[in-house]
Amino acid sequence: MRSALTNIVHAIVSKKGRWITIGVWILAIIAFQLLLPPSGDYTDDTIEPLSEDQPSMQAASIMEEYFPNNDGLPGLITWYRESGLEEEDLAAIQELSQSMTDNEVEAQEMAIPYQDIPLPALQEKISEDGTTFIQTILFKSNATAEDTKAGLTEIEERATEILSDNPFSAALDSDELVTRATGPAGISVDATELFADADVTLLIGTVLLVLVILLLIYRSPILPFIPLLAVGAAYAVATPILGWLAKEGIISYDSQGIAIMTVLLFGAGTDYCLFLIARFRLFLYEEKSKLKAIRLALSDMAGVIGISGLTVVAALMSLLISQYATITNFAVPFGVSIFIMMISSLTLVPALLSVIGRTAFFPFVPRTEDMEEKRAKQKNKKVKKHKQSTFWHRIGEFAAFKPIRTVIITMVLLIGSSLFITQIDFSYDTLSSFPEDTPSREGFSIISEGFGSGDLAPVQVVFDTAGEDVDLTEDLANLSGVAKVEEPEVSEVDENIVMYQLELDQNPYSNEAMDDLESIQAGVANIKDDYELSDVWVAGQTAEQIDQRSVIEKDQTNIIILVVVVVSILLLIYLRSITAMIYLVGTVLISFTSALGLGWAILHYGFDVPAISALIPIYAFVFIAALGEDYNILMISNIWEKKRGRPIKAAITEGVGQSGGVITSAGIILAGTFAVLVTLPIQVLVQFGLITAIGVLLDTFIVRPLLVPAITSLLGKWAFWPSKQMEEKSESLDTEK
Repeated sequence: MRSALTNIVHAIVSKKGRWITIGVWILAIIAFQLLLPPSGDYTDDTIEPLSEDQPSMQAASIMEEYFPNNDGLPGLITWYRESGLEEEDLAAIQELSQSMTDNEVEAQEMAIPYQDIPLPALQEKISEDGTTFIQTILFKSNATAEDTKAGLTEIEERATEILSDNPFSAALDSDELVTRATGPAGISVDATELFADADVTLLIGTVLLVLVILLLIYRSPILPFIPLLAVGAAYAVATPILGWLAKEGIISYDSQGIAIMTVLLFGAGTDYCLFLIARFRLFLYEEKSKLKAIRLALSDMAGVIGISGLTVVAALMSLLISQYATITNFAVPFGVSIFIMMISSLTLVPALLSVIGRTAFFPFVPRTEDMEEKRAKQKNKKVKKHKQSTFWHRIGEFAAFKPIRTVIITMVLLIGSSLFITQIDFSYDTLSSFPEDTPSREGFSIISEGFGSGDLAPVQVVFDTAGEDVDLTEDLANLSGVAKVEEPEVSEVDENIVMYQLELDQNPYSNEAMDDLESIQAGVANIKDDYELSDVWVAGQTAEQIDQRSVIEKDQTNIIILVVVVVSILLLIYLRSITAMIYLVGTVLISFTSALGLGWAILHYGFDVPAISALIPIYAFVFIAALGEDYNILMISNIWEKKRGRPIKAAITEGVGQSGGVITSAGIILAGTFAVLVTLPIQVLVQFGLITAIGVLLDTFIVRPLLVPAITSLLGKWAFWPSKQMEEKSESLDTEK
C-alpha cells in the first residue's frame, strides 16, 4: 500500500508528471464543456416529491382520470382594488377571459369563461368587502416552470393592452387596479425565479468570499488562486457530467440542489486544498527541494483527504434511501461533485504547487534555515527564523492537561444549545419561505383578506358512491375545520364518482390546516362507512403536505441512522480503533444537535421566524456529520502521528498545535460559504445556511480543538483501543534527480 502510494505521488509531481496532470485536467475540462450539456439546461423544478403510492398521489390520479377538466396546475389571477372593484374592472376581466378562450396562452389547459357569465352573477363572485376577484386558469400538468411563466407573461401583456396600464406592477397600497398571479402555478414560477437568481448570486458571492478569506489568511496574491483553480476545474468537469446524467434520465435535480451544490463544492473543496497546502508549507521549512516537500506533503495528506472525501461522498449518497424526491435528488449531484473535487485536490493541486513551489506563498516565502542564512548573507541582513504560532499549542495544552474542565465547559455549552431542539416547530409551507413582496405571496395575502386563505388551495374529496344516490354536502360541512363545501360534481366518465370541493378555515399550507385535514380524513372515512360507499380519496395541496410530513419524518430517522453507520464504518477502517470511532461520531452528533438548537434560537427569538422547513434537520445533519468528520480525521491523525515517541498529553499538544491553524482556516471558509446562503431571499436556504454555518463554527472552535483532544486525553491509551500506535511512515522519498 505504501509502495503504491509512493509511486502515485512520484507520478503526479515528477518533472513530467505534473505537466501531464495539468494537461489532462485542461483536456478534460475542454472535452466535457464541449461534448456534454450544461447542468443548468436540465434543472427540473416541477419534480413531484412524493411517490405514486402515497394516498394524496393516488387521489390526484383519481382526479386526473375522472375529472379531466380539473386536471392541471391551477393559477389564480387575483384582481384587487382597495376602494372596491368597479364594473369597468369586471368588463376588463371578461375581455381578458374572452382573449384566453379565443387564443390560448402558453401551456393553457382550461380557463373559466367569465365572459359568458352575466355581470350581476359575476359581481356575486367578488369578495364580501367588494375588493377582490379571483380568475382561475389551469395550466397543463406536465408544463415546465418556464412554460407556465410564459403563459403568465402572456396574460400580463394582454391585461396591459386591455387596461392601458400594467396591473401586475401596480402597488398594493395604491387605488389602482392590482393583479397578482398566485396559486400553485404562480408559486411554482416564483420559486423557479428565486432559485435561478440564487444560483448566480451564490456562485459570485462564494468565489469572492473564499478569495478574500484566503487573501487574509495567507497574505499572498498568488496562493488563493490555487484552491479556486482546483475548485473551478472540479466544477467545470462535474456540472457537464450532471447535465449528461440528467439528459439521459439517469438522475434529476432542481435549482435548489444546484445552488447548494455550488456552496458545498467551494467550501469543502477549499478545505481539502488547505489540508495539503498547510502540510506543503510545513515541509518547505525543512526541505530545500520543492518536489520533495510536495511529495512528503502529499504522502502525509493523501490518506486524510481521501478518507475525508469518501466520508462526505458516502454520507451524501445515503440520501438515496429517501422516499422524498427533493432529498433523493441531492445525492448524486452532491456525491459526484465532491468525488471529483477530491480527485482534483489529490492531483491538480499538488501538480500546481510543484510547478509554482515556494513562490505560491509570496511575499511570506517559507525557506529552510540554510536558505535563510544564505539569503541573509547576500542581502547583508539578519537571519529570519521561522517562528511557529504558539496559540494553538496553548489551546492543545489546556485541553490535554485540563481535560475534565475542558469537557465540562464545552459540554455545558453544547448541551445547553441542544435543549432548544425541544421547542422547534417545522413548516411544510413553501409560500412562507418567499419574500413578502413576491407576487404569489402578495396574491395569497389578497385572497386571505378577501375570501379566506382556504380558497387558495381547496381540498377535493372524491367518493365512489357505488350507485347510491346520496348528497353528502351537509355531512362534510359539519366536519371541524371545513369553512365551505361547494356543490358536488359528478364525473362525466363514471356517474358513480362524485367530487366535493372543500375550503378549509385555515391557511391550507399551514400546520394547523394539516392537523385539521387529518381529522377531516378520518371524518370522510366514517361518512363512507356510514353510507356504505365503495371508496373515498382526499386530494389537494394540504393532503400532499400531510404525506410529505409523514415521509420526511421517516426519512429523517432512516438517513440519520444510515449516515452514522456509514461514517462509523469508514472511521473504523481508517483509524482501526473502536473507541476513537465512538467518541468521534459522538462529538459530531452533539455538534449537530447544538447547531440545530442554537440556529432555532437565533431564527425564532432573534428574527421572529415561527417555524423552520422540515427538510432542514436532514440537510444540516448530513453536511455537519460528513464535513465535521473531515476535521476529526485531520485532528486525530495529527495526534496519532505525534504519539510516536511522545506521552499522550504531549502528542495532543503538538497535534492540536499543528492542525489547529489549518482547521480554523478551513472552518472559517466553509462556514463563510454556507453563510452566503443567509443573504438570499429564500427562507429555506437562509435557515439551512445559518444552521450549517453554526455547526461548522462549533466544530472549528469548540469540538475539534477542545472537546476531542480533551476526551482523547481522558481516555489515554484506551483512546486507541484496539489499534496499535500509527504505523511508522517512510522516513523519506527520493528527491527528483
